[in-house]
Amino acid sequence: MSIRAILSLTVCAAFVVAPAADWPQYRGPNGDGKTDEKILTTWPADGPKVAWKIPMGEGFGVVAVVGDRGYVFAERNKEEACIALDIATGKEVWATPLGKTIFEGNGNGPRSTPTIVGDHVYVLGTYLRLSCLSAKDGKVVWSHDIQAENSGQNDTKGIKSWGNSMSPVVEGDVVMVAGGGSGQTFLFFDRKTGKVLGKHGDEKITHASPTPTEIAGQRQVIFFTQQGLTSLDAKAGALLWHADFPWSVSTAAGAVVDGDIVYCSAGYGVGAGAFKITKQGGSWKSSEIWRKKELPSHWSTPVAHKGHLYGLFGFKEFKTEPLKCVDITTGKELWAESGFGQGGSILVGDNVLTQGDQGQLVLSKATPEKYVELARAQVLSGKCWNNPSVANGLVFCRSTKEIVCLDLRVK
Repeated sequence: MSIRAILSLTVCAAFVVAPAADWPQYRGPNGDGKTDEKILTTWPADGPKVAWKIPMGEGFGVVAVVGDRGYVFAERNKEEACIALDIATGKEVWATPLGKTIFEGNGNGPRSTPTIVGDHVYVLGTYLRLSCLSAKDGKVVWSHDIQAENSGQNDTKGIKSWGNSMSPVVEGDVVMVAGGGSGQTFLFFDRKTGKVLGKHGDEKITHASPTPTEIAGQRQVIFFTQQGLTSLDAKAGALLWHADFPWSVSTAAGAVVDGDIVYCSAGYGVGAGAFKITKQGGSWKSSEIWRKKELPSHWSTPVAHKGHLYGLFGFKEFKTEPLKCVDITTGKELWAESGFGQGGSILVGDNVLTQGDQGQLVLSKATPEKYVELARAQVLSGKCWNNPSVANGLVFCRSTKEIVCLDLRVK
């Protein structure tokens, strides 16, 4: 049976869409960095109410939240571990070690974020071990050592030294990741059993997480490789379209979709670009609409809102990297506010919530007119190279030292 047939049978017609109150994966309920939740837009002078704050092992992933539990990937006793927390108290519910880690530089701790679907937690480790855990008690249900099981690894020196940053994407009953060798770039697994459903592709992978999305009524998952953007049918895993964006380094910033426009960016002199994706009959076409070397994203993925991008743009501009608004159709920069560094932004309603790399949390309006700040607070110590997450009016921020849960519920 073909890969297409196997995957088509495995993926149900209704795709995995999380309730708006949860943040079950790296980029939120729908994988686009957005939530429709409401949070307080006016904060006390001494900052938002702290529900709890706890020490946490090193790591750079986001706190994923489903129901009454939060899930985080962190270093503990020289091993990487997936840890479940009670979101009411911050107390540990369970912790599952998933192998020893040795980091060559740039900070210790795993870089990816757990993905939660149903009763299972999916984690892609530093050295590309894909694990499925029981959300109830953390027991390992199945796992695959992607490097050992495949003929090599289509990666860069950056992946080997920095470690994997990609988080798994789950569509229906299929887990999608990248990381094999020749003919094995894109890998598909049955999320319940771990059975290998298919593999294909020869592109070199990056640190960027796949982007689940819908374009022209077609559910798809976009991978950002060193050859450019590759979109796969979320049901069958087959190639839909490819957009050339070749380069020879890596990025951790994922693709961003706004209607039929797909944006991507990388550092190291690469810059950004956008493509218009069209479908006529059964054929897909990608057309470059702009490219701008002066608009790099090192690892922060922006959010799209009403034709504009909001996020942290720059390369190695620690402490100073600006929050910008960019017209996604032209690449024109409409405004910039410096002083955020290499953190991350999400969209909460019509506002942008940004975590700066020094632990500052800032709420601003998502408007192309000008930068309008609504609230600001210092909430963490340590290195903060990620975005916050929001669930049930609670905001979760994570650094290399600690996690804080802020109560920003609208009464």
